[in-house]
Amino acid sequence: MSQVAKEMNVVEATGFSVDLLKLERRPVPTAGTGEIVVKVGAASLNYRDLAVLSGTYLPDLKFPYIPVSDCAGEVAEVGSGVTNFAVGDRVVPCYIQGWHDGELTQEQRTTKTLGAPLDGVLQEYIVVPADDAVMTPASLTDEEAATLPIAALTAWNCLKSGGVTAEKTVLVQGTGGVALFALQFAKALGAKVIALTSTDEKTKMLEDLGADHVVNYREIPEWADAVRTATAGKGVDIIVETTGTSIPQSLNACAFGGFIGVIGFVGGYETTLNIRQLIGPKIRMEGIVVGSQKMLQEMISLIAAHDIHPVIADRFPMDKIVDAFDALQKGTKPGKVVINFA
Repeated sequence: MSQVAKEMNVVEATGFSVDLLKLERRPVPTAGTGEIVVKVGAASLNYRDLAVLSGTYLPDLKFPYIPVSDCAGEVAEVGSGVTNFAVGDRVVPCYIQGWHDGELTQEQRTTKTLGAPLDGVLQEYIVVPADDAVMTPASLTDEEAATLPIAALTAWNCLKSGGVTAEKTVLVQGTGGVALFALQFAKALGAKVIALTSTDEKTKMLEDLGADHVVNYREIPEWADAVRTATAGKGVDIIVETTGTSIPQSLNACAFGGFIGVIGFVGGYETTLNIRQLIGPKIRMEGIVVGSQKMLQEMISLIAAHDIHPVIADRFPMDKIVDAFDALQKGTKPGKVVINFA
């Protein structure tokens, strides 16, 4: 890519509303020392992106900003000192910049995330530190790889934090990106998986992905008893809690000494707990925040070894971003909503 100034298409948010997203032009960035410029091939939407645009997640965010956290593409330029990537390499930028391994710091969590407060990936070219990207697995397209940085990695971190093994039973909620990745990863590792969903059509899809038992929460609103029945009364060892407001039922469904990874809040920010549900059965509950670069690389190794492919619900071009967010909010189709840049 030439160093001569060029312009590119970007999507800018000018206020807290999906309807305030606008397609604009900006100069193409150049790579500084230790940086790479990535020509974005595809991006994917997460519930976090919708929460940011609603004004409830980062209410002090400054405008305009470029939304969305996850993408995949091709290296178009490398800055001086970069040795781990070359022009033409296919890469996935990390969602939390600077978190390479070990424990996440508060500074990284609050100031180093793509898609707010850092500018996001809805731009034809994005510049990131070379140390904050990983190679795209050869088995995945850019569309598929763009779903990895948040949804897939959150699912992987949750399962690892819960100590997943072939002897464990995992509960996943719904057919969103995190739940489906958790199902695929858990089955790849030999675990038993129980899934919650709302329709017969989604039930079949979950079974096709390997779910051992599916509970329709529309038909059985108090689903914890049904989950316990499916485990001969023991309960599940690991729960991937994506709803937030369903934590009381998750506690009832969890085995003694089990683990609940709280990764989302699609049902809302508040719920009421009976503390005895937590203490009596010695349940460990933890907030899960995506994962480090090292975790991302470990997860990609699992994906390659087991030929795992993300489930994509819908694809939209860049100029239909409002329609894409509408599809995300409705959530009628299983899997991830993807933005194509081709």
